[in-house]
Order: sequence, then C-alpha cells, then structure tokens
Amino acid sequence: MPPIGPLANIRVLEIGGIGPVPFTGMVLADMGADVLRIERAAGPPGAAAPREWDVTLRGRRAVALDLRQPEQREAVLACCERADALIEGFRPGVMERLGLGPDEAMARNPRLVYGRMTGYGQHGPLSPVAGHDINYISIAGVLDSFRRRGATPQFPLNLVGDYGGGGMLLALGVVCGILEARDSGRGQVVDAAMVDGAALLSSLIHGLRAAGRWTDEPGTNLLDSGAHFYEVYETADGGYLAVGALEPQFYAELLRLLEIDPAEAPQWDRDRWPELKARFAEVFRQRTRDEWARRLEHAEACVTPVLSLAEAPAHEHNRARATFIERAGVVQPAPAPRFSRTPPEIREVEVDGAAGLEVLESWARG
Repeated sequence: MPPIGPLANIRVLEIGGIGPVPFTGMVLADMGADVLRIERAAGPPGAAAPREWDVTLRGRRAVALDLRQPEQREAVLACCERADALIEGFRPGVMERLGLGPDEAMARNPRLVYGRMTGYGQHGPLSPVAGHDINYISIAGVLDSFRRRGATPQFPLNLVGDYGGGGMLLALGVVCGILEARDSGRGQVVDAAMVDGAALLSSLIHGLRAAGRWTDEPGTNLLDSGAHFYEVYETADGGYLAVGALEPQFYAELLRLLEIDPAEAPQWDRDRWPELKARFAEVFRQRTRDEWARRLEHAEACVTPVLSLAEAPAHEHNRARATFIERAGVVQPAPAPRFSRTPPEIREVEVDGAAGLEVLESWARG
C-alpha cells in the first residue's frame, strides 16, 4: 500500500501495553505512520475479544514476541536501526532490564526518538509506583475540580490522564522529536508523564485562579457548574441539554428564546447564579430534549442536546462530517484532525501474532 497521511514515511516501533501508548500508536498510524506493534506472546494485555473491538489497536501490524529471549530482543534492536521512533509505556527501568532501554536502542540509531509514557514520569518520589488515570489526575490537581458544590469529585472517564494528558502529548512529543532529529541528526528521549500532561491541560484554570477569577471551592466557578449559563439541564423526558452561553450576545439570544426578561436575569451577578439556575431548570423541564434541540440547536445560543455514545454517530452534523466510521462491524471515531492535501486514513493491515521474527526482519529491511 502506498504511504498515506501527513506522517507517511515515518516508522514507529510500539512496545505493546495498555492505555495511552496504544492510543498514541493509533493516532500516529491514523496519520499515516508505519507503526509496528510488538506484543507479549500471550497477546495484548487487557484486550477485548475479538481484537477488532479494541479500536485503539487499529491501523497497524502486530506481532507477538518474548522480549526476554535474546534472539527476539536482538530483532527489536535491529528494527530500531530503521525506525524514526520507539514508544513504550512501562514503569521506569523495565525496558532497561530487558536490554531495550534508550542507551541500547539509540546506540543502534543515534537519530531514534525514544518516547516513554508513564503516569508519574521517569523520576520523582512516585515514579516507580503503580497507578491509573484517576491517580495521576488527582495529584495534578485536576480531579478535585470535576465536582459540583458539596459533591464527590467525578472522574471524567480516563480521558484527561490516559488520552488528553498522556497519549496525545506523547504523540506530539514524538513528532516534535522526529522533526528536530531531521535537523540535528540526533535523537532524544521524550519523557511524557500523565501527571505533567493533566497539569498542562489545566493551564487556563491556573491563570484564572491567579487573577482572582477562580475560587478553590468547586461548583462555584464559571466552568465547573457554578454559572447558570454554563450548565447541563434536565428536560421533560429525562434527557439533558448542554448550555454554554458564555458571551453576552449568546446569553442574550438564549434569554430571548427562553422568553426570560434580561432585566430579571443579569448574567454576571454571581450572588444570583443559584437562583437563576433554578429558574433555567424550571424552564427547560417544560419541553423534551429533542423539542428544545429543534428550537435552540441552530440558534446563536450555544445549546446542544446531550447525546449518548450510541446516539452521537447518528447526529446530522456528525453524519455530514463522517465523524464516525464503521470498520469490521465496529462504529468508531474517524481519524482527526483533517488535512486538505494528505488526508489521514485507517490502514487495513493483516495482524499476525505468530510470525513475529519474520515480520520484524521484513520491517527492519524496510
């Protein structure tokens, strides 16, 4: 198959794991990189069955190896000679103990970018400790903000640590490293930690707090359910609407469509936010979700229906943009972002978990 996507002719070795590294491998493969995933002989850890259900494994070949075996470890090092990057997600020291750490890999290819994904980073008091998304975003100060006043923090699935602050930033780091290596001729290690990434995602909030525009009491601020014009409201049929009328012109249009007198609903009177939230809630309970959507969705009021995962692919906007696609009977998000000249595409590749050494030898030859 000829190269496709903006990362065509980029070659990446992915040492199989769970969570953010498969997501990074998926993103790079979606963008056209030739990604070869190396899994344990027992197959991908925690994988769904059948394999195609794990969307984050799409678009690249996979082989099964026992990296403790010298012959198989040597085959991986030989692949490093022809790779632009290697990505892995083990705790610090694991790859070194396997003989596949940065020193060994970059000795074979000084231009190699070695991407390392961990929760706590390659150094620091917690670096050797086990954890998951919920732990990383908690010490980054992010989890505490995902709650209403007086409520327990609610974790946002595993989207902030694993994927937004983890896998996505590792993908960016790898691409940045490859671009720099093309100028300098030298690779480097990318230390991507989910704690660091989750903290980075909260940059705006830290700025608002420093300016005195964000309090430390959750559920009282502009974006954390404090404001009546940035909130989720229940409708008559038990559905929900997302209201994000931040700017004054959008708020004014929302009031007009809700038939609320602007004099009775001053947007920035924080003392009245709880009262106005109750007023909005009463109004929104008068119609069903879809009735409100027909009335508000196309208006300049920043109101949309809250769709389930099952409903989202059928929404008219998502259909028009082909935001979701179907592969092997599985509906899944399409590659993003989009490019006008080198559009990303999901490669249809044959996965052979058995013929590991043969596949590696072929990949190493290019």
